[in-house]
Amino acid sequence: MKYENILQTIGETPVIKINRLAPEHVEMYVKMESFNPMASVKDRLAFAIINDARQSGKLKEGQTVIEATSGNTGIALAMVCAVLGHPFVATMVETFSIERRKIMRALGAKVILTPAAERGSGMVKRAEELADQHGWFLARQFQNPANPEYHANTTGPEILRDFAGEKLDFWVTGWGTGGTLTGAGKTLKSARPDLKIVATEPEQAALLSGGDWSPHKIQGWTPDFIPEVLEKDIADQVIPVNDDESIKTSLALAKSEGIFVGISAGATVNAALKVAETADPGSVLLAMLPDTAERYLSTPLFADINEESDDDWLKSL
Repeated sequence: MKYENILQTIGETPVIKINRLAPEHVEMYVKMESFNPMASVKDRLAFAIINDARQSGKLKEGQTVIEATSGNTGIALAMVCAVLGHPFVATMVETFSIERRKIMRALGAKVILTPAAERGSGMVKRAEELADQHGWFLARQFQNPANPEYHANTTGPEILRDFAGEKLDFWVTGWGTGGTLTGAGKTLKSARPDLKIVATEPEQAALLSGGDWSPHKIQGWTPDFIPEVLEKDIADQVIPVNDDESIKTSLALAKSEGIFVGISAGATVNAALKVAETADPGSVLLAMLPDTAERYLSTPLFADINEESDDDWLKSL
């Protein structure tokens, strides 16, 4: 299949059945957003925001784009900007993975790091300051309605097509900007009012559950504020998940299902497994998997993965 550019390959990501990790009394599926060209769900958001801004005239030809990002949005925006001829600048908290910085820079972006003590709010404020100072276009992923609208028009309909004429009882997703939850959630709920939408978030930063924010290991999830685009009433249930359990689930997906995904994906499946515990026999669940594990090589996800030769294993045979 031929395409005019890489942007045309965004979306239409596959839904895959979980065969070994899912409890026997339910069917569990995952939607693999790592099949997007830059390997995350944020490719959708990035294209949506830039395309909308160009069409409306808010973004001029050759104008610099800037955004605050934990990494995946920045990588996606760097790709879109490279294709369409816009310089891109990312502001990012210094604790996010080194891989993300390098990928953005490989795509031609500049990366401005902000202090960890300033949290997500700090990187957002820095992006706003630089946009005002230099006349750059600020993407505003946490506020821009083009974000959930694109999910409403692509992610949601893709799921409905994949489950046309079939059961789907639960849809489970995490939240970062809230675009996926809000946009796709609206479309799914409109078409299937009986579908239960489950949002999940870190135990350490369970803002939708009424908790306080504290640092957590699930990069891309839950900044220290609830984004404007997130509509909390879309979710029928909110399930906080544990960091360490989520990491174990990510590794279990790789070892048991051959599905190589990041911590946020493990966290979402962790929540789906909790839903499955009390789900009626025959229930069908779908979990959103946001990105690839290759984005986490320097994080706790790989902390216990051996880099040396497996000589000791060989000797034990």
